[in-house]
Amino acid sequence: MIDREFHQVLGRKPEPPETKGHLMQLAISDKLKITAEIFSILLLISILMVIIANCSDKETPQTQSGKKAVESFTFFDLGRNSVLSNDIRDELSTKLGNDAIEGRMILDLEINYPGFLKTYFPQLNELNRQLNYPPGERVDHNTVKLMYRYAQRKSVPFEYVELIFSNYTKNPILFRINFQKDESNIIETLRQKYGIPQTVEWQKENGSSFYWAKNQDVLIVSLVPDQFGNPGYQIVIYFTENLEELIRTEQMEKEKMEQKRAKSGKTAF
Repeated sequence: MIDREFHQVLGRKPEPPETKGHLMQLAISDKLKITAEIFSILLLISILMVIIANCSDKETPQTQSGKKAVESFTFFDLGRNSVLSNDIRDELSTKLGNDAIEGRMILDLEINYPGFLKTYFPQLNELNRQLNYPPGERVDHNTVKLMYRYAQRKSVPFEYVELIFSNYTKNPILFRINFQKDESNIIETLRQKYGIPQTVEWQKENGSSFYWAKNQDVLIVSLVPDQFGNPGYQIVIYFTENLEELIRTEQMEKEKMEQKRAKSGKTAF
């Protein structure tokens, strides 16, 4: 009654009850439709974000997860961000023959003659000092060394190959490659790939070296005459950042062990 009078005052006829219910149903239907559309859009955005994240984070099998790839030197596609695995060992065996493996060991970065790094590469010499401190004592490191002595049987020109990795990260820290004659134009290949090198004329010995530096890593090629004066070549790649990481990790482990020993000493009495 009151509703009818109210509509009469406004000059409109009251709507039948069934009309009101119909309008309410339409409103609810519209809300559900909008909610469904919003949910679909959000779901699509979430799927796209996952796809983009997977594409941006995708790494090659030889690259450690969570570590940004940095351009550096490589040997058989192994570089500063490579991670040693059984698959990589199998690939290297195919190219270089069977390997010999060594675990914890002394790590000496020196090349050519005592004092060479100190004279020409003081940063590498400092790393070598840290790795072998205190002097006069045997300091073993948590590393993995792969050695190839019969690579020439695989029709490659190398007489000896030594690849050393950190056993913490499995990243390479030092490569050594020896060969007697440059019949495969290895030196020219390096020039074409990395550009014109810097040259070092030895002061103490009858020899010479040239080197490239890339993102802190260093590749040194040395021409070392043997006892008969015949030239021999040695290539050494120093993965400087990985060496620094090895030193930091071992120092942290050393400090933890010292704290553990100090604590056990206090609880003994």
